[in-house]
Parts: sequence; structure tokens; C-alpha cells
Amino acid sequence: MTGPARIPAGLPRWLYLPAIVGALFLTVPLLAMLVAVDWPRFPALVMSESSLQALGLSLKTALASTALCVLLGVPMSMVLARSTVRGIPVLRALVLLPLVLPPVVGGIALLYTFGRRGLLGEYLEMFGLRIGFSTAAVVLAQAFVALPFLVMTLEGALRTAGRRYEDVAATLGARPTTVFRRVTVPLVLPGLVSGAVLAFARALGEFGATLTFAGSLPGVTRTLPLEIYLQREADPDAAVALSLLLVVVAVAIVVAVHARREVGGP
Repeated sequence: MTGPARIPAGLPRWLYLPAIVGALFLTVPLLAMLVAVDWPRFPALVMSESSLQALGLSLKTALASTALCVLLGVPMSMVLARSTVRGIPVLRALVLLPLVLPPVVGGIALLYTFGRRGLLGEYLEMFGLRIGFSTAAVVLAQAFVALPFLVMTLEGALRTAGRRYEDVAATLGARPTTVFRRVTVPLVLPGLVSGAVLAFARALGEFGATLTFAGSLPGVTRTLPLEIYLQREADPDAAVALSLLLVVVAVAIVVAVHARREVGGP
């Protein structure tokens, strides 16, 4: 005996209007920027020496900060998702705090930590390590704002995967490190890749914390977002062209992450 046929629930028609308005709110400014681009000069604008220098620095520092995010974020995600220690909710709130802080506040916090007279910077200076207003400062600023994206994505993947396979491996005698290396990491690898890509994208577009903590020194700390900001006053056409370049890179990253999730990754 079969039960009643299941009737799929439909969407209320009124939802489509605010959804369309929201989509237009996000896409029309991008279309406006496309219209404003000086296309005959576009290649020259994005291929100038200062633009290429800023783009190269952005890519290098974003890759370095992403590596730092993976190095720190994977253990943090494991602790947040698997540990039963009291105080985990407080730790999670602290980890996600940079998501809601203005980037300039993050830059000030880093400056008072690693600056010449900062909490740690004063002692680092004694060993000849000067971080503030250097390329290392750019990496730290980018990692500070990007790390929550990796942790949030990977923790979600860990919780979705569950502990079944890890428990089976432990029952068979595998040590915790072996379980982590042979079971956990392969199981959540798509989530790790997605989190790393999102962290890279956030690092690539970082502006406020970088400017506050690292400054804007050509070839040293002036990343592409800082170059765009400076060009906005000197050459608005160059600023629009470079902004479009950054948008294209961001769109490519978002599409790549979405495609991975459609294939089956977290």
C-alpha cells in the first residue's frame, strides 16, 4: 500500500521581487564599472610598471598568507570541530571576530602587537626582526582577516563528515596522528581546498589592515588594492581598469569554488 503522493512545495511568488532587487543591487554596480572602463587604454593601464608590481606583490603575499592560514587554520578547525574542552564557543567567537571587525581596527591591533613599540614587536626588534611596514606585515595583515574564512569552511566540512570513519580507524588501532593524516585530511580535502581558495581571495582584496599596519611602500607593501586607491586620485581610468582586473580574479575564484561544490565537495 503506497502513501499519498508527495507534492513539492513551491516558492511564494512575492519572494522573487526582493530576490531580483538584491541581484540587481549586486550586479548593476559591476556593470556600471564595465561601462566606465576606457577599453582602448585598458591593456596599457593594467600593464603599467606600477600596476604589474602591485599585482605581483598581491599574488605573492596572498599565497604566503594562505599558506599561513592553512598552517594555523587546520589545527584550529580540528579543535573547534572535534574537541570537547570547555570554552570552545568562546574560542570560536574569538576566531571569527575579524569577520565583524573593521579591517582598520585589525591593522591597529597588529600594529600594537608587532609594531616597533608593540607588545611583541619591541622584543622582536632586539633580535633584528622588524615586521611593521614590511612585506611580512602585509602577509600578517592578510592572514589576520582571511584566517576565519578557512576555519569556518573547514569546521563546517568536519562537522558534515562526522566522526564515523575516524572512530573506525581508532578502533582498529590507528594512532590519533595516523587517523588525522590518513582519514581526516583526505575526507575533508575538498573543504580544505575551498577554504584555502576563499582565504586567498580575501587576502588578495585586503586593504584596510594592510594600509594601517604595513603602509603603502612601492614594491614592498603596496598591493593592488592600495594601488587602486592611489590611482583613484591620480588616474581614475587606471583605478577602474585595475578594479575590473581584481573583480575578474575574484569572480574566477568564486566560480572555481562553486564548481567544486557542485561536483560533490563540501
